[in-house]
Amino acid sequence: MGLLIGMGDTTPTFAYDYYYGIEWDKTVSNPIPTRVGKDELHKSLPVQSLMRRCVLRDNGTVNYYLHANDSSKRDNGAAANLTGADGQFMVELPDAYMRFEMDGNKCRALMSDQPLPGFIKWRKDYVSADEACVQRSTNTLCAVVNNDVDYRGGNNNATFDATDHTLLGRPATSISLTNFRAYARKRGSVSWNCNLYQTHRKLWWFFAIEYCNFNSQAAFNAALTADGFHQGGLGAGVTTLNGTAWNTWNGYNPFIPCGHTLSLGNHTGVVPYELPAEYGSALTVQVPSYRGVTNPFGHIWKWTDGCLCNIQSDAAGGLSEFFVCDNPESFASTIGSDYQLRGNLPRKEGYVKALILGEHGEIMPLEVGGGSTTYFCDYFYTNIPASGSATRGVLFGGYATNGASAGFVCANTNNTPSNTYAYLGSRLCFYPIDPAA
Repeated sequence: MGLLIGMGDTTPTFAYDYYYGIEWDKTVSNPIPTRVGKDELHKSLPVQSLMRRCVLRDNGTVNYYLHANDSSKRDNGAAANLTGADGQFMVELPDAYMRFEMDGNKCRALMSDQPLPGFIKWRKDYVSADEACVQRSTNTLCAVVNNDVDYRGGNNNATFDATDHTLLGRPATSISLTNFRAYARKRGSVSWNCNLYQTHRKLWWFFAIEYCNFNSQAAFNAALTADGFHQGGLGAGVTTLNGTAWNTWNGYNPFIPCGHTLSLGNHTGVVPYELPAEYGSALTVQVPSYRGVTNPFGHIWKWTDGCLCNIQSDAAGGLSEFFVCDNPESFASTIGSDYQLRGNLPRKEGYVKALILGEHGEIMPLEVGGGSTTYFCDYFYTNIPASGSATRGVLFGGYATNGASAGFVCANTNNTPSNTYAYLGSRLCFYPIDPAA
């Protein structure tokens, strides 16, 4: 990266002065990469520092931003309304310019807030601060903090309302990828979507570069290093429940209320949640939020749109192909011409050892064989059809019983886009259609 920027009478500067990132050797199991680029940028984090919670109108304009230290307030200190009356409770992700390099065994992920040569622009978009809800009367996907029965979460079981496993105020589940997409579009345009692959990918690289760590479940540490850098991870998250107890208690439905991390504002941190006595044993989980995005992994799996897999039986070709569509207007539950092959996935499940990466920084696995504290530290779930081929959707993050298997790049390709379970949810995203595209 010795490129000079500046012509004529201007003072030339190196591109190095404008980017920061991480470098790792794909043959080394240590999940802590090396910081590269300008040290000052690793401290100031010019891209990540622009992430902030807001209330977003259906037309994609910000109604108001929320207080940096308390999301129950507007940025001017007045009370915020997160019920949906003022708009959707979202996190704004800024423009970012990204570059991914592979040089032998060396890999790099670089970012900048400047349009550097050879860097790809990832446009500003929005992701729900919490896992998504559904307005039941209209089947519209929402990002709200609302305990009304019209926003009942989980599988919409009204008999739970007066119990300690109520679904009021919880995210919605038991919905297919196909329906999550349709419910999001009811907000009025194809810019509204359920959890987007490109948004989740963006969040992962923001985190990995900021914390210089591939283990998103490393212990949370609010202190900076001696050099002034962020360190650690987001902790175990909501991943340590006993599956039998969870099922007996509330049938694998979600239980973390939306708005649980309001007190963190735009900051990264964890907020404890104590399971009620009816769960069966004493357990307090630490609910993580990465710069305003609560539960980026764990609690419930997140159906993720904009990517599909073609998994072939051994006799039908023996490949597990990963496809990405960057145009929300072409999202579908079958693989069409706008879906681009980005790489082949492992044929067996296991802990992720290497990512596909490529020029777009793909976060699906290229190779398994790692561990819960080595390489990328998260698990990849898959199965191979006995005959023919199967179109599968992708779920990210893991759920409340996955333990060390969960994390940002924990991915599951076992389900068709029509599958529904009590522990499968999603998020709400707004990705403005590019008028220049």
